[in-house]
Amino acid sequence: MSEMLDRLLQEKIVAIFRGIEDKDADRSAQALIDGGITMMEITLNTEGATVMINRWREKFGGRAAIGAGTVLDLDMAKEAAAAGAQFLISPNLDESVVAYGRERGISVWPGVTTPTEIVRAWKAGADAVKLFPLGTLGWKYLAEIRAPLNHIPMIATGGVNLDNIADYFQAGACAVGMGGKLVDLEWIRNGQFQLLTERARKFSDAVKKL
Repeated sequence: MSEMLDRLLQEKIVAIFRGIEDKDADRSAQALIDGGITMMEITLNTEGATVMINRWREKFGGRAAIGAGTVLDLDMAKEAAAAGAQFLISPNLDESVVAYGRERGISVWPGVTTPTEIVRAWKAGADAVKLFPLGTLGWKYLAEIRAPLNHIPMIATGGVNLDNIADYFQAGACAVGMGGKLVDLEWIRNGQFQLLTERARKFSDAVKKL
């Protein structure tokens, strides 16, 4: 098992930073770390993403795992790796990204929806997959998919909140990816970092009970 997958299975939550401004990034990451969430994904469609990934590796490297999200193709994977990303997450499956990650010891968790895509990703060498978009499909879809494919670790992304997070894990998720329900950009813009910490602690406490 890869070190990052091992960490994912222990921590169970990946915080997704999309569209955050550079000036607010460090305080936001610190707020989540203070609340007990230490796996951070910065999506590459965020302006200055690679600069932030690189800086967070230096600043938070001992306390947090820093990865890149929305890694759509090989060029983006190379860009993320050069910035120091420790894991790569995509909304899609590109086998060349999986192969690149395996060559360099970087965990790749590609985005999949159907059983065919899940098995393709697994055969390509992904050590986990991101089941997406579950905001529409929900945890019941995850439970159905897991029945025949329970040997493949699945990260549930989309639709997870405090009320249903236990349902996703009971349905078989190994972890969840959380964006706006956790990384609230309005709070960040308003400088309400203590609210981020409080929210992070609630989610962190919720998964510890599972």
